[in-house]
Amino acid sequence: MTDAAIVGTGPNGLAAAVTLARAGLKVTLYEQADTPGGGLRSASLFDSDVVHDICSAVHPMAAASAFFRAFDLPARGVRLLQPDIPYAHPLPGGHAVAAWRSITRTAEGLGADGQRWIRLLGPLVERSTAVVDLFLSNQRSMPPNLVTPLLLGPRILANTTKRGLFRTPEAQALLTGVAAHAVGRLPSLASAAVALLLAHTAHSSGWPLPEGGSGRIADALVADITAHGGTLHTGRRIRDLAELGDVPLVLLDVSPDEFLSLSGTRLPVGYQRALRRYRYGPGAAKADFLVSEPIPWTNPLLRRAGTIHLGGTHADIVRQENATFAGRPVSDPFMLVVDPAVTDSSRASGGRRPVWAYAHVPNGDTRDLVGFIQARIEAHAPGFTDTIIDSRGMSAAQYAAYNPNYIGGDIAAGALSLRQTLARPTLRRDPYTTPLPGVYLCSASTPPGPSVHGMCGHYAALSALRRHHGIKTSPDLAPKKQEFI
Repeated sequence: MTDAAIVGTGPNGLAAAVTLARAGLKVTLYEQADTPGGGLRSASLFDSDVVHDICSAVHPMAAASAFFRAFDLPARGVRLLQPDIPYAHPLPGGHAVAAWRSITRTAEGLGADGQRWIRLLGPLVERSTAVVDLFLSNQRSMPPNLVTPLLLGPRILANTTKRGLFRTPEAQALLTGVAAHAVGRLPSLASAAVALLLAHTAHSSGWPLPEGGSGRIADALVADITAHGGTLHTGRRIRDLAELGDVPLVLLDVSPDEFLSLSGTRLPVGYQRALRRYRYGPGAAKADFLVSEPIPWTNPLLRRAGTIHLGGTHADIVRQENATFAGRPVSDPFMLVVDPAVTDSSRASGGRRPVWAYAHVPNGDTRDLVGFIQARIEAHAPGFTDTIIDSRGMSAAQYAAYNPNYIGGDIAAGALSLRQTLARPTLRRDPYTTPLPGVYLCSASTPPGPSVHGMCGHYAALSALRRHHGIKTSPDLAPKKQEFI
């Protein structure tokens, strides 16, 4: 007898399953792909010995979120490797600026803005756990104290102005590159919040890469689920909720669009209208390269960085992101680039290594940008093209086929805006519940939104446990000795 069925095995579906299984429920998971993990999947694309990350590659929230702190990835054999420089940003003329793990060392490279950087982020670094927990809350609970909101509020507002806090091009570009992770309009409340969350974690819990690839995180989650009696069915697409039978609880790691499809006519008309009003953001166009050498960045700082932001100046990034948000393709979209073997030497084998990159594009964009991404890297790393052994591209439109949650290539599973923070996916006291008894949403289309943190699934599972089993506290998620991987 199954106590709970979970449809979709992205990070949130897996986190929900871990939480329910640890509470003693018998859980069954369904995944349409041949492997679980969603945005955590890794695969050998060109060479059996070289692992590529299909979606996410770098995981600040896997090191910081309350769910993963309790789950304890390192104790399960998942090493979160930290680059010396979490992220860096080349500027015109061959110059580059870097965010080091040390906030002091970072400030030394920012000239007149160095102390401003410390004043902006230093207090957040000192209270990093509280800051992360506030950002990754269910958006419905009062914080345990007002210190953290009072620290964040003025800082978020200060970064919603066109000029922002900084005066030097280095500091402006460094923070704007992080704000662009919001994949939306710049500046905005959402982008300012994302900038503060990600920028401060670079100096606290870091921007780690899992040794061996992102799939190692999914493997650890699946191992815990099966160790506690859970069952996983891959290659199984659920097209209608009726296929799940009379299971008491159903948790859906799916987009609002997919929920509408799964539920048919069961949902009230008003709730259907609310889901149809949910908006998706810009898309991502991906490129994967198999190369023979590290990326030959001209600036040596870039050769030590875990993540590279390619966007140019603050003004360039604002122009790029606002045009993309408005649905207008630009000739120089904002890009992220990762050479994983810089941080994780195990990712290189036999003189071959992966390179991961994606560009922000309008939702539904059909262009294959491999050639463009290659040329953009080449401009900052002459000779890169000569190192390429093989490559492949995935347009924003193709991303939606890879993962139905990524509508139009929107890897955030919904536009990040003030309205869709408070009403994600609808304005509801408990955003994980639905009008269907026992049916919950647990995807990144619920609070607190995108990234590999597991909190959407964890919160949805806690809501289900409280409502259906009277369990009001989280089960223990820590590994037992015999469960270490």
